Amino acid sequence: MFSYMKRRLAPAIAGRGAQGAEVPTRFGLATREVDGDWRDYVERLANLEGGPPVKLRTQVTEEHPKTILSFNQSPDVPFDRSVNAYRGCEHGCVYCFARPTHAYHDLSPGLDFETRLFAKPNAAELLRATLAKPKYRPKPISMGTNTDPYQPIEARYRITRQVLEVCLDARHPVTVTTKSDRVLADLDLLEQLAERRLVAVAISVTTLDPKLSGKLEPRAAAPAKRLQALQKLVEAGVPTHCSVSPIIPAITDEFMEEIVQRVAAIGTGSVGWIPLRLPHEVAPLFREWLSVHFPERGDKVMSIVRSIRGGKDNDPDFHTRLKPEGVWADLFRARFRVACKRAGLGKAKFELDCTLFRPPAVGGQLRLL
Repeated sequence: MFSYMKRRLAPAIAGRGAQGAEVPTRFGLATREVDGDWRDYVERLANLEGGPPVKLRTQVTEEHPKTILSFNQSPDVPFDRSVNAYRGCEHGCVYCFARPTHAYHDLSPGLDFETRLFAKPNAAELLRATLAKPKYRPKPISMGTNTDPYQPIEARYRITRQVLEVCLDARHPVTVTTKSDRVLADLDLLEQLAERRLVAVAISVTTLDPKLSGKLEPRAAAPAKRLQALQKLVEAGVPTHCSVSPIIPAITDEFMEEIVQRVAAIGTGSVGWIPLRLPHEVAPLFREWLSVHFPERGDKVMSIVRSIRGGKDNDPDFHTRLKPEGVWADLFRARFRVACKRAGLGKAKFELDCTLFRPPAVGGQLRLL
């Protein structure tokens, strides 16, 4: 068994979720040289004597893909298309299941994922061209299903806003998932979309403890700000959902009932929960995070995780990956069900309207109708 108490307790890396680089090895990539590996860089910083530690700076690379609308056939997700304006995410959530996607680009799912980001400035232009194709048929577009569309660099690039503007112009339904109150910067667009039944917004709340949130998701909005964002969206008439996720055994599950009560009190339309997932490199990154922040609890946490995942750190299979099994999973499920019953909340289905769709004008053309 992996023992957390016996590990050397290294100091936490301030402002970052990952505590190491975790260079990908799944694709047979060559081992990095010392001067190109974040882990070596961090170790050098730790060995410096005197003076304040050097902060890891966020780097953003602009890329210009040929397509922006991604399609999927996953049988256990409620959408078949999505737009991802950014790759990597500065929020730095240590549990993020999207971290392994950085490995496809020979980048670390650890610190690289939250410090070496990619932005797609032409996303709205590409989406407009796709929606204008004669054979295109509308279904809700999901944003935020991979990396957060309202992470800090959105304030600079405004790509998410541009995509929403295209959706409003084309009367195309869209859903947004975020853990940032920056979503309120686009409240004017969201209100107009909501009036036409074209949008639903989900905000995830992991914990109500700001200190714990600062360790788990160091650059995401504080829990109080997320709840305030939910309330303002509700008051503006925007259909809202709260995702109490991920539920991390012995770390965040204690907040489950109170979160449900709080979001019910502000009028949130529905609430749901998702268990912790640790695919590929996320598992060792999370173990390392436990060794830094909760060394006395690490073995217990991972023991419960394995108990709901068939004895493994992660279950990658469709359907079961989102439906844990075992005594602990049944307990979480029962607690959540009771909390929702007491709060009068359920799983609302947001029926977005696809009948209003009109192909957008492209290339300077004027709309005929």
